[in-house]
Amino acid sequence: MSMSPSMALGAAAFVFAASAAWSAGISAPGAPERPLRSVASFEGIRNQAERSAALFTEAGKVIQSPRCLNCHPATRTPTQGDDMRQHVPLMVANDGNHGPKGLPCAACHGSDNARTFAAGIASVPGNAHWQLAPIEMAWQGLTLPQICAQLKDPRRNGSRSLDQIVTHMNTDHLVGWAWDPGEGRTKAPGTQKDFGALIEAWVKTGAHCPTA
Repeated sequence: MSMSPSMALGAAAFVFAASAAWSAGISAPGAPERPLRSVASFEGIRNQAERSAALFTEAGKVIQSPRCLNCHPATRTPTQGDDMRQHVPLMVANDGNHGPKGLPCAACHGSDNARTFAAGIASVPGNAHWQLAPIEMAWQGLTLPQICAQLKDPRRNGSRSLDQIVTHMNTDHLVGWAWDPGEGRTKAPGTQKDFGALIEAWVKTGAHCPTA
């Protein structure tokens, strides 16, 4: 991974601060990978609306994982780690969702995950499109039924149609980062292909939302 001098300095400061903050009491990362149920496994649910809601509930294991929720904050301040602790250093989204002037996300987060070899944090996550989700797509603090309703509402899902939501979940590179989050972080359940298939099947069965 290639870094500019300013990015390297920012990343170094990030690692120093993070290592100091997390070196005590941090839990061992990397829980065993968890599969997602296949779309076919839901065919036994004859009621289509119930099957649709069940499909979304399974997809919700990804949506409500720390890999997704950390960057979908309602406070406009991201969280981090499997325990969703406060981001170090303290960050705010600001206009454009890329962080404040003088300390944008790209000051520490490059186009790829970067090993640190530090005691407190094993890697700095990275992606070419690293940013916070817009406020309209804040998920932290919402129940899964509330997130489901939000995803269906173009005013709160980035002005996307349901077909565009399917494409986004299936192919977006930043979404895909959840299954390649760098050393020290637990992957989202299943694979992006599995997740995308569940979302596509949810839409095809009427995009019904779970009630609990």
